[in-house]
This record gives sequence, C-alpha cells and structure tokens, in this order.
Amino acid sequence: MIDLYQEELLDHYKNPRNFGTLSNPDIEFSDTNPLCGDEVKVTAKIINGKIQEIKFDSRGCAISVAAASKLSELLKNKSLSEIKKMDNKEVLELLGVPISPMRLKCALLSLRALQKGIYQNLGE
Repeated sequence: MIDLYQEELLDHYKNPRNFGTLSNPDIEFSDTNPLCGDEVKVTAKIINGKIQEIKFDSRGCAISVAAASKLSELLKNKSLSEIKKMDNKEVLELLGVPISPMRLKCALLSLRALQKGIYQNLGE
C-alpha cells in the first residue's frame, strides 16, 4: 500500500496540481523552511468565507511540493475556520506515507503558509 502512496506523491511532485499564482488574491503568503531551503508561496481567492481558488508556487523537495499539491486539491471549497483548525495529523494522513521528524516541516510548509496568510491578509 505504501508503494501506491509513494507513486501518488511522486506524481504530485512531477505534475503538481494548482501550480502557479493567482492575480489579485485575497490571501497571499510566502514562507520558507530554513532547515532545507524549501520555499512556497500560496495565493487564494475567498468567496463567502470559503476558498474558491488556490494556487501555490513552490521550490523544494518532493515532500514539500507534493504536500502543497495535494493540499491545494483538498482545500478548495473549505471554510477558513476549517483550514485554521487543520493540524499535522490531517496533513500526514493526506500524504499517506511515513514522514520522518526531519521532513515534517517540509510536509507542513504549505498549510502553515496558508494559515499564516489567513491571519495576515484577512485578520481572522
């Protein structure tokens, strides 16, 4: 079963979904993981308190890019309050493969960037 998840992660790394940036986003936030150099920029449009569109631009390891890609698919139409409550466990379950403590920040970078962007851009 792990092989299937590994193949899916590799596909998200090689062919990331929702890659790029949105013009005139409601949320825009960039973050880095200084331990390994991963970088992510998340942009999103909000309608009625929910993510209508989301894009990310990322440079980093396979875990970081794949996590951003998978999260971008999951978070469409989610409410901001749901996203603010998301934690490590939900991201790790989404990835479906064991993540070492050294790679945990890679896996969580895009979620943390979006959560910080919600607070910074929308004051929520």
